[in-house]
Amino acid sequence: MPIRRELRSLYPAHWADLSRRVRFERAGGVCQGCGRPHGLALRCLPDGRWFDPARGTWRDGRGRIARWPDLEQAARMRMTRVVLAAAHLDHDPTNNRLRNLRSLCQRCHMLHDRPHHLAQRRITYLLRRARGDLFLGPYRIGLPAATPAITGRIRGDSPGRVSTV
Repeated sequence: MPIRRELRSLYPAHWADLSRRVRFERAGGVCQGCGRPHGLALRCLPDGRWFDPARGTWRDGRGRIARWPDLEQAARMRMTRVVLAAAHLDHDPTNNRLRNLRSLCQRCHMLHDRPHHLAQRRITYLLRRARGDLFLGPYRIGLPAATPAITGRIRGDSPGRVSTV
């Protein structure tokens, strides 16, 4: 997964080598959560099951053998290319010890990060509410279209002249 620009300074200079070592040398090129192999396009179902072409069977979200899909479930099947990433187990990008890193596919990485993402979403909502309390109402991006006189004053035009944005 690409590293967000504001977090790049937290990663070490040798991050690419460390990540490659975790994903391919230690994990052998498979997800340590579900066993999906890196780089293959696999048939996947919405419930997390995927077809293992090496063994000719369906596996569940944890890599265990699962039942074959029925016709209705097979209609919702999609193809997914598996890309492995080195995931921080404690969500701290400065903690790069090998025991804190795990090779995970996209699905397993998102499931692992879900509680962290939910906490960040809550913080964002609370910050927006606080910003709305400070600045006269709910937080909005931009001004509503019904107030051209206000936009003219904000832009520095004279109060009598109405300018449209």
